[in-house]
Amino acid sequence: MNVLMVAEKPIVAEEIAKILSNRKCSTRKEWNGCSVFEYTADFRGEPANFRVTSTFGHMMCVDFPKHYQRRFSGNCVDPAELFLCPIEQKETDPDTNMRDFLASEAKNCDILVLWLDCDKEGENICFEVMDAVRHAMNGPSGGVGFMKNVYRARFSAITEKEIKNAMTSLARPNIDESLAVDARQELDLRIGCAFTRFQNDYFKRKYRDLDSKLISFGPCQTPTLAFCVERHDEIVNFKPQPYWLLQAEVELPGGGGGMCRTLKLEWCRERQLNRGVAQTFLNKVKKCTEATVSDVSSKEHRKEKPDALNTVELLKGCSSSLGLSPSQTMAVAQYVYSKGYISYPRTETTAYPDSFDFDVALRELKNMPEFREFVYQLLSDGISKPEYGINKGDHPPITPKRVPPKRVPPKRVPAEFDKNCARVHEYIVQHFLATLMQPCKYLTKTVKFDIGGEQFQFQCRVVTDPGFTRVLNWLAVAQDQTMADNAPIVGQRIAIKKVDMIERMTAPPDYLTESELISLMEKYAIGTDGSIPTHINNICVRNYVKVEPNRRKLMPTTLGISLVHGYQRVDSDLILPTMRADVERQLDLIAKGKADYATMKNQTLEVFRQKFLYFVKNISSVDELFGVSFTTLADSGKPFSKCGKCRRYMKIMETGPQQLFCPICQDTYALPSSKGSAIRQHFERACPLDEFELLYYHVPGGKLSNSFPFCPYCFNHPTLEEMRGKQLGCNQCPQPDCPNLYKTQGVLPCMNQCFGGRGVLRGLELQMTARGRGGRGRGGGGRGRGDGRGRGRG
Repeated sequence: MNVLMVAEKPIVAEEIAKILSNRKCSTRKEWNGCSVFEYTADFRGEPANFRVTSTFGHMMCVDFPKHYQRRFSGNCVDPAELFLCPIEQKETDPDTNMRDFLASEAKNCDILVLWLDCDKEGENICFEVMDAVRHAMNGPSGGVGFMKNVYRARFSAITEKEIKNAMTSLARPNIDESLAVDARQELDLRIGCAFTRFQNDYFKRKYRDLDSKLISFGPCQTPTLAFCVERHDEIVNFKPQPYWLLQAEVELPGGGGGMCRTLKLEWCRERQLNRGVAQTFLNKVKKCTEATVSDVSSKEHRKEKPDALNTVELLKGCSSSLGLSPSQTMAVAQYVYSKGYISYPRTETTAYPDSFDFDVALRELKNMPEFREFVYQLLSDGISKPEYGINKGDHPPITPKRVPPKRVPPKRVPAEFDKNCARVHEYIVQHFLATLMQPCKYLTKTVKFDIGGEQFQFQCRVVTDPGFTRVLNWLAVAQDQTMADNAPIVGQRIAIKKVDMIERMTAPPDYLTESELISLMEKYAIGTDGSIPTHINNICVRNYVKVEPNRRKLMPTTLGISLVHGYQRVDSDLILPTMRADVERQLDLIAKGKADYATMKNQTLEVFRQKFLYFVKNISSVDELFGVSFTTLADSGKPFSKCGKCRRYMKIMETGPQQLFCPICQDTYALPSSKGSAIRQHFERACPLDEFELLYYHVPGGKLSNSFPFCPYCFNHPTLEEMRGKQLGCNQCPQPDCPNLYKTQGVLPCMNQCFGGRGVLRGLELQMTARGRGGRGRGGGGRGRGDGRGRGRG
């Protein structure tokens, strides 16, 4: 019997093979970078030959057919068509040719065991793998017969115990979870591309200084941005108000004849918004020279320890405590997991399973010197298992599994990444230990003073048991020992040092931190624990928000603010978190087999299609906001070359990405660019296909063959089928009778003898063209070069 086992990443495949073969497997490296590990063992009581390999994540992705893709169709496709047009599955990375690779490994195999990550995305990849190998394996290629030979391994950590348990309790892949991922991928593709393509074209065609390469829209990305802009609006619209309060200082005698201590007393009344009223109270207490102790009390408090760690809390903790972005945290956590140092990092569960072996986990952590003291104490005194937490039925909480080698950077991993691996692993260890320790206990001591009938108080905190804050020290309770030894007694009179009226101003809220944004996204079900980092990263790379590095605060840019305010004007549903949350609930029902995949998908697409059409119809409302903040193309640039449509001069924009803009037609044309390149006019010649004036793209130094004349319209919107999606110049134009082709402008044969090339005049230089393969030679006292398309310089 031959068994093929497929994991999600090469490093996971290696660990699984080593564990199941007792580290006696052989290895071979295949042409696409994947390793195959082979060993012999029993499979369900029968001897078998095992092959263990992996994917690199998703093998397939959904995309539009070539006709609907921008690089091939130009602006010929109405974005509204993207809601209803066909879509197709494509290989995520054609260079790896993963489908053919897996099919070749599946030849002569009888059994398929899927070791993909145990989440919805992993379930979806399972079916991608099954589709790739079904025709190559022995036995039926479909239906029940094929499924009898397919098994699914369920595991939450890459440890010997977990992997061997998974191998002895194999299940079947879940089609419902895979369909939920299919639905989400199609919805996000159609909705995101339609909105993005329309608004990107509209605003990029009209405004110059948008400071973003892509004005994108996303069903999760946009509500995420809206949270940040909503907080910004609260700050901007906040109107500070003055208020007044009283503050007294008394001289507390020192015990045993020691030095007096000054206590600042807070007024027990609410702050006063009327200065006159506060002044009246001040006049009343100013007459007093002594304060009388009216009450002394003490109250015990508990600061509860954290629940077991899930993905959202990991993201929040690493942002606020380590200064790592959510996308950085997940990349590091995934790598640390793949090396077997932690359990699976994507989980919503915050309760430990009843079967969790705390002693084994703690004994492993004795090898970390910085936490050895806490580990020994827990092993000797016993653990305090968390009482709360929720079991979401997916994966156990994130826990440490092994201790990584000290200061030994993994091969091919940057030093900074290695440093973050250690920090994230250490944070997970600290959180795990904290969940097994006692809560923090402290006393709040309150002394109340009577001054002229007004009540003042002094409070201090005294920690009686630091509990879990010993290991999570940044959560420690600040304590004050002022009254630890010599607390006042009721009736005691104490001299007043001074009483003042303090004026303060109400303050606006601060900008959202990443941690606060993650909490909001979790609350409103914007994205999943695995996709939240992607959505936050998207609004950063699109330049919709800027991250203040030290405190990880998210400050919206003018572009981000204008977009959200524009959506609010047209259709507030586009930014409300409730709409995406409803979609996520529907997807969850599909994953549980409680909703029909096709019905839910089609209903959701129709809702967004109608919203898209309404958005297009009312885009002028958004445009008004952009016009206030950004410079239009019509107001910038300088006249440069003639438009083939209106015969008026188009303007060239030389700052930022170079482009031409026609103020009459309101059309924008991208121009070729590279470092040091320049766009020049080209003898006022016109393209015979569209009558646009030709331009010349000049690249200084290097190969002259990199420079070429081109038509701005053909470069962006080729009329000939052979040119579509290629952005070609006149030197590669397939039109045989075009007067601007190099071969029609030759003045003499190529002096480099390059198989039929011709010399053409370019300004004051003689430029050689060649047919066939390019090469290097000498001629005319200079260098001769070819680029493989038939040009050289001599």
